[in-house]
Amino acid sequence: MVKHLTLLLFVLLIGCEINSEQLIKSENINYENIKFNAVSKNLKFTNNQEGKEVEITKKLVNDWFNNNVKIDGFDGKLILVTAINPTPAGEGKTTTSVGLNDGLNKIGKKSIVCLREPSLGPCFGMKGGAAGGGYAQVVPMEEINLHFTGDFHAITSAHNLLSSLIDNHIYWGNELQIDQRRITWGRVVDLGDRSLRKVNVNLGGISNGFPREDKFDITVASEIMAIFCLANDIDDLQKRIGDIIIAYKRDKSPIYARDVKADGPMTVLLKNALMPNLVQTLENNPAIIHGGPFANIAHGCNTVIATKAGLKLADYVVTEAGFGADLGAEKFLDIKCRKARLTPSVVVIVATVRALKSHGGVEKADLNNENVSAVEMGFENLQRHIENIQSFGLQPIVAINSFTLDTDAEGKVISDGCEKLGVKAILCSHWANGGDGTLELAEEVVKISESSDPSNFKFMYEDNVSLEEKIRSVAQKIYRADDIVIDKSVSDQLKGFEESGYGNLPICIAKTQYSFSTNPSLRGAPNGFTVPVREVRLSAGAGFIVVVTGQIMTMPGLPKVPSANSIMLDEKGLIQGLF
Repeated sequence: MVKHLTLLLFVLLIGCEINSEQLIKSENINYENIKFNAVSKNLKFTNNQEGKEVEITKKLVNDWFNNNVKIDGFDGKLILVTAINPTPAGEGKTTTSVGLNDGLNKIGKKSIVCLREPSLGPCFGMKGGAAGGGYAQVVPMEEINLHFTGDFHAITSAHNLLSSLIDNHIYWGNELQIDQRRITWGRVVDLGDRSLRKVNVNLGGISNGFPREDKFDITVASEIMAIFCLANDIDDLQKRIGDIIIAYKRDKSPIYARDVKADGPMTVLLKNALMPNLVQTLENNPAIIHGGPFANIAHGCNTVIATKAGLKLADYVVTEAGFGADLGAEKFLDIKCRKARLTPSVVVIVATVRALKSHGGVEKADLNNENVSAVEMGFENLQRHIENIQSFGLQPIVAINSFTLDTDAEGKVISDGCEKLGVKAILCSHWANGGDGTLELAEEVVKISESSDPSNFKFMYEDNVSLEEKIRSVAQKIYRADDIVIDKSVSDQLKGFEESGYGNLPICIAKTQYSFSTNPSLRGAPNGFTVPVREVRLSAGAGFIVVVTGQIMTMPGLPKVPSANSIMLDEKGLIQGLF
């Protein structure tokens, strides 16, 4: 398998007829036989005739990565896929993104789907992978969900190299006068392990260094991951890494990653990872999978490089933002779009009858039974997400991801409720039918995209308001909280960030994904709550302020019965239990 068949090139995978057996084992996919095909009359590959197929070679990829070739033309339309607050019933956001991409291609539109790479934490924990499902998935599923092309390992190594360089600098005399009590840079691993949240390091005697308390986060919460996903190119990547604040001196002046000369070797570790990864859907349509921060503890979007690649190469780019629209979509719009100067043409909100019943108070064991009143009660969650997307000046569409046991009466509640809000709800069956199950959704996406006015798009807050006011704006306007609760020490930290010149940065709120509130048990659309701000962190390299609320953890733990218990190799050497 070629490691990185990437990149700012719209491709068609040739000769890849996939049968049901290959839903499990994808070794027959021919990764070598790939052609570049111009995808729009507005696009051309410099020095080549428009529409002419050009064989992708390693030299061509290297030339592109080294800026020796350019792609000209107008940008395509950006389609954001988000969802209601997740429930144990599942919503199918990635599945819908893949299905919509296939549907767009089926109606004759050139489309690419840009997704995040899965983390091993959820794969072996509770949520599972992120390759879609049924007949709306990207392949090879096992490779994508596990080590894939090694990007996450490179990010983990780069992060921990910086950690090592910090301790090494202290060991050899501490020329920078790092205050060991004020080291802000921890360590990461791409697994869920609650025992690593707080650790003691450098134990075992003088030869091992100076003992101190440290911490582990999951890799997807690393600032390196955020930088990786927001960087425009390799130079921007290195500058951002250099700007990371790793610690403070006793006089509270900051020390940066570049001060310990970490930016150079860390960039070397990430050089190949920065190249996007090209795979395909089951219907042989292109998918770029690159980067993977969580949306509950990070900004939850794939790389800017991958998204901009797609926009230069296709008429439509389908991308997703993690978890519900209160987290992923808000951060996509207020952080990624702000930083990368992007504007979505339309937003698709994924909902299921089962999930709305869950928000209406039905337990998982009873979700298969018809319960129209529960759907009516749970609809308030979807309604709030619709209203929030509209408050950004964007037009949403609701994709009802259908399940076999859904009833017409339950679906009608969603359709009628959306119609009252001026939003169209479309039943989709992509899990069972692939692109054929999203044809109506694809047509509606095209219709709205072509008529949308980019000037209507607006952020939830402006750059020049205070950091505390930015937090309050999101809490009150998106979560619908009464107010935020913030200790004086945290408030003073925010003022300190502003005095240091970071007041214009956006905020990235870490919050439970299961509720608009910080209490995961409050489903639906709760009111009358406050948002407690527990901690704030300056991510100077990424370019935002992390705001930790409630009891959210940046290193998750495993559930009582983790998915890892069911993952194994069978007698044929095939992976079983990975989903």
